Amino acid sequence: MLAHSMVHTYEFAFPVFVPIWLSQFGTTEAVIGVVLTVGLSLFGLGSLPAGILADRYGSKELIVVCLAGMGGAFLLLGAAPALGGLVGGDSLPVVGVAPELGVVAVALVVWGLAASVYHPAGLSLITRGVQERGDAFAYHGTAGNVGTALGPFVTTVLLFALSDQWQVVAAVLALPALAGALVATRVSVDEMAAVAADGGSDGEDGSKANPGVDSLGEFLTTSRHLFVGGFVVVFVVVMLQGLYYRGVLTFLPDLFGGFAAIQPLEFAGREIAPGNYIYTGLLAVGVGGQYVGGKLTDRIPVELGLVVGYGALGVIALAYLPLAEVGLLPLLVVSALLGFFLFFVQPFYQATVADYTPPEARGLSYGYTYLGNFGVGALGATIAGVALAEFSQPVLFTVLAVFGLVAGLLGFGLYSRARTAA
Repeated sequence: MLAHSMVHTYEFAFPVFVPIWLSQFGTTEAVIGVVLTVGLSLFGLGSLPAGILADRYGSKELIVVCLAGMGGAFLLLGAAPALGGLVGGDSLPVVGVAPELGVVAVALVVWGLAASVYHPAGLSLITRGVQERGDAFAYHGTAGNVGTALGPFVTTVLLFALSDQWQVVAAVLALPALAGALVATRVSVDEMAAVAADGGSDGEDGSKANPGVDSLGEFLTTSRHLFVGGFVVVFVVVMLQGLYYRGVLTFLPDLFGGFAAIQPLEFAGREIAPGNYIYTGLLAVGVGGQYVGGKLTDRIPVELGLVVGYGALGVIALAYLPLAEVGLLPLLVVSALLGFFLFFVQPFYQATVADYTPPEARGLSYGYTYLGNFGVGALGATIAGVALAEFSQPVLFTVLAVFGLVAGLLGFGLYSRARTAA
């Protein structure tokens, strides 16, 4: 729960920095979208090797590395202006971006690699170590959403207190992850408790994962077994989830600044942007979505949860801009619904992965899951940036609606298949 909260705290600090970077670096949404995609794609691409390592060596050590790496990445982010100044010049050769933005991209890469470790390790730990899985998903997801809401809120407050010195804010934000890494080293867990209780086999001391994949041939064989049957459909659903998730959340703080219903406010002699606080509220509502979704994974078919959740997200995307134009109250309501369902679906696809994969390949299966969600899904930032820079807001939300509705239809296919099999 501690690590999950920290991962999403940092993930959602980035969108709050986006409007400042657009202004300070004199660039476009498309360029910022590509920079974010580079780093955030590794958040997913690194999940596959992380999943292999989780099967092979266990979860605890990987989670400690994750926390320490994320803290280091934010220290590097805080040093971006100073390091960019050492490079000199108005732009980097070939890529043509400001040197400071180049360092920001490197920091995002470091963060993405470190953060990619968490979900395969953490979710393997839950599904192999906890018998009351639905409750565990609920509490684990709630912790993640607390971090999701704290990320933009704390970042916004620090930016206000430190006069928009984003580099100082980034350095301050590094401290909790470094402290968390120290705490995590002192936590003792039995990583295979649930498997052993169900009659499975655990490691020699009952704390490590099964041997897992230890050769390229075994990796290919296990992967082929995973991608036969329902897991293929689940993987596509997860990719669509990632595209929707990243596409809608990356530029939403910037979009709020342009909605007529949201007007700047003055506080303590300075102008503040209410949009950042609405964004925080949207993400905070996700705490309820995670908790309700987690509890329901043990009470209704997980495939049905996919149908309801993704179908709702598709409808919300179509209704978002029309409701935002009506006034502040409809905008707040539809934003709350977006936050609820965006995180309601997460426990369902996590539980669906567990239902469609064997315990001995659970780390690898979650590695593939987050390769699709955060790796392929990172393209959502580029898609959103290009849609806003080259087309319009309605185009962006129409594309998002397609992602949600197609994922809902695929969930319905899984549900129908499960009912037929039953």
